[in-house]
Amino acid sequence: MSYLDAASAAPLHPVARQALMAALDEGWADPARLYREGRRARLLLDAAREAAAEAAGCRPDELVFTSSGTRAVHTGIAGVLAGRRRVGRHLIVSAVEHSSVLHSAELLEADGGTVTRVPVLRTGAATVESYEAALRPDTALACLQSANHEVGTVQPVAEVARVCRAAGVPLLVDAAQSLGWGPVEGDWSVLAASAHKWGGPSGVGLLVVRKGVRFAPQGPLDERESGRAAGFEDIPAIVAAAASLRAVRAEAAERAVRLRELTERIRVRVPRLVPDVEVVGDPDGRLPGIVTFSCLYADGESLLHELDRAGFSVSSGSSCTSSTLTPSHVLRAMGVLSEGNIRVSLPSTASAEEVERFLSLLPGAVAAVREKLGAPSPLTSTAQGGPEGTELVVDALGKRCPIPVIELAKVIADVPVGGTVRVLSDDEAARLDIPAWCEMREQEYVGEEPAERGAAYVVRRRS
Repeated sequence: MSYLDAASAAPLHPVARQALMAALDEGWADPARLYREGRRARLLLDAAREAAAEAAGCRPDELVFTSSGTRAVHTGIAGVLAGRRRVGRHLIVSAVEHSSVLHSAELLEADGGTVTRVPVLRTGAATVESYEAALRPDTALACLQSANHEVGTVQPVAEVARVCRAAGVPLLVDAAQSLGWGPVEGDWSVLAASAHKWGGPSGVGLLVVRKGVRFAPQGPLDERESGRAAGFEDIPAIVAAAASLRAVRAEAAERAVRLRELTERIRVRVPRLVPDVEVVGDPDGRLPGIVTFSCLYADGESLLHELDRAGFSVSSGSSCTSSTLTPSHVLRAMGVLSEGNIRVSLPSTASAEEVERFLSLLPGAVAAVREKLGAPSPLTSTAQGGPEGTELVVDALGKRCPIPVIELAKVIADVPVGGTVRVLSDDEAARLDIPAWCEMREQEYVGEEPAERGAAYVVRRRS
């Protein structure tokens, strides 16, 4: 098996394993106690905090360890919003933030606060201008990830931090995907990260709150971790997380060169090997190990199963995975094709041989899924199909992606150039995938119209 889903969870780094085993013997006692075992545990915890703070670019007394990256995000957002309540209850987030940020935003709205969701470019990047325009006198906090978890696009954190600082607004950065590659640049105020993203153990998160940021911890206060993370510290896991962070940072430059070459190989060759594929994300401003592409006329869940049977573990942001029936919010915000989406995220141990084997097996896996779904051959017909002004109606109600797009592709040649196809669909993914199909196949997307059920998507044949 080849594990190619490191963006979800990186395999445990050898240094993390060694540190964890050693700390299990030395760091089991309560670090708040004054006896020998407690002092030994406190020394391990303090050393881990110093190492993590050095990697994060902050002071040790600004960093606390939490039970996860998600908990760090939730605690960071809630604490700043509460600390700056007198300023206002307006929150700014990008449309492609991790769900932990978006769920916090939804909670604020439910409690009467307001949220501005900043749109992104087709590459997945937010713009400084959009953040600057979103700032208001009552803005309590802005959030921006350092790099996107689904497509790898790096965000302009330093520039956004600058305009936020000028407006007196703190910026929270979700650095889960990038901290293992290097420090987050810029004058940010709050940072969250998660150890299992860089090869540390799961169950350890980092929360950094810069001195001077108004912060009010929520919930019952605890004397541990500056009152910002309740409960007994998992010292062995924390030690392993800090040790592995230091180790991956030391390897980052060499690893980046090697993984960037491998992902570039995938980015370039997948469209040549597989027809009707859209590679998404910024081609240059991206993390080294992530590449994402979407395949027309295929569904993500079937592709995952085909690749799993072939020995490859990958992930999908498609709307057709078993965990959701709606498109990935990241792909939706980018306005790119969501059906048949595959994310390949390479671990540090990935080899050129694994990538070549993946590329050799991918075309067959996609073809097998498309054949099962009855996908059409590439459009070659020039038949006029009827008089000018002809319109066909495709009833795809009750059918999930990629069926509405497949049925559209099957009939587009049956209308004359200038004729239209009206696709009736109640699948949320159709709103994204039909326009994406039009762009890929050089047809005109006229627009969406209301219908008795779902919506009608109108496409005009160009050629």
